[in-house]
Amino acid sequence: MRRLPMLGGVLLALVALVALLSPPSPASAQDDAPGLAEPTTIVDIIEVDGLLDPVMVGFILRSIEQVQVDGEPAAGEVGLILQINSSGAVVSDTELQELVTAMQTSPVPVSVWVGPSGSGLTGSAAVLGGHAAYLGIAPGSRWGLDGADVDPGLLDGAVRAVPVEPVSSGEARDLGLTSFDAPTIGDFLVNLPEVEKQQIDVDGQARLQPITEVRFGQLSLVDQLFHTVASPPVAYLLLTIGLALMIFELFTAGVGVAGVVGAVSFVLACYGLVVLPTRPWAVALIVLSMVAFAVDVQTGVPRFWTMAGGVMFVVGSIGLYDGFPLSWITLLVAFIGVALTFGTGMPSMVRTRFSTPTIGREWMIGELGRAVTAVSPDGIVRIRDAQWRAFTNRATPIEELDRVRVIGIEGLVLEVEPEEGAARDYRDRTPKD
Repeated sequence: MRRLPMLGGVLLALVALVALLSPPSPASAQDDAPGLAEPTTIVDIIEVDGLLDPVMVGFILRSIEQVQVDGEPAAGEVGLILQINSSGAVVSDTELQELVTAMQTSPVPVSVWVGPSGSGLTGSAAVLGGHAAYLGIAPGSRWGLDGADVDPGLLDGAVRAVPVEPVSSGEARDLGLTSFDAPTIGDFLVNLPEVEKQQIDVDGQARLQPITEVRFGQLSLVDQLFHTVASPPVAYLLLTIGLALMIFELFTAGVGVAGVVGAVSFVLACYGLVVLPTRPWAVALIVLSMVAFAVDVQTGVPRFWTMAGGVMFVVGSIGLYDGFPLSWITLLVAFIGVALTFGTGMPSMVRTRFSTPTIGREWMIGELGRAVTAVSPDGIVRIRDAQWRAFTNRATPIEELDRVRVIGIEGLVLEVEPEEGAARDYRDRTPKD
């Protein structure tokens, strides 16, 4: 019952997070452009950020389907723009081919803008630029296979050749690969032939302003969650945090928020690791490292197993992904966090909680204390200001705050009985006083 306020606070925090992350309603470029002619055509712009995983590929396919009806453009639809920043794809060649085919056969032109500045369209995801009806690259962004080994069939029917080595916007323009200069998404939009536009005067300078209605789309909240989880650094950190929190819960009394958060993090990490190109042996090393850490946590003193766990954790972390190495910042955060957690934090917590080494606790037999929760037959008791898991005879349940006596120890669990009125064990053959 004491954890209900804490759980309530966690739920309220999650609700607030959902409200903050909820995508805004689709906006139109006409909302803040008064005085323009009434739009008669529509262009959709969707944001494609991160690796092309099943969630993102499905989102693009649905967007292509929504701009057409029975193989013809939907009412007013004249274009679909993919605003892309992606370093590769983690879907099969078959799924990627399905996306390429959808772009080729769409009755509405599907264009690609690589931006904003500093973005990239590299790896196997670069094939989308080759099949785009129109291609634009923001200054400071790059496009190319970057050494990715792609199925030649994915390049069949491409509108333009996909460079093997990534090229900048200027290099792509010189090679004739881009359709026009497009420093911003607005510049790319007004240069599309299908977009209606008119000339306006801004501070004495003539500028083109789109009349065509522009609608922006992005992943739903749930899709965004699973897309984020399938990011290499996020999946790795969730795995590390989940395993660490579950080990922490093993050495604390009861099942609390740490155990729930750890279990949820571990489940989400498993989804991400399944989607990503993960090496099984590296995952096994990370799990074994946590087991090694737990051995020394139980003793309360970092020793051989802590060092062995550290080595396994480092090797497993570095070799976790095939083709998507983790950044040094992500690795450094994980290494420091694990070192502090299992080197100082948890051993200190265990020493404080147990108030004595984990062996030689026979002195506790006969000690008196109080029940922190009801012990019927399992619960938690407090002995000498330290909390312990405990169990008692089913015939003599103990109520919360009742006085208890320790009569035995099994591992880290105490066997207790009421201070008065304990049931007699049927195996006890000694005569009654």
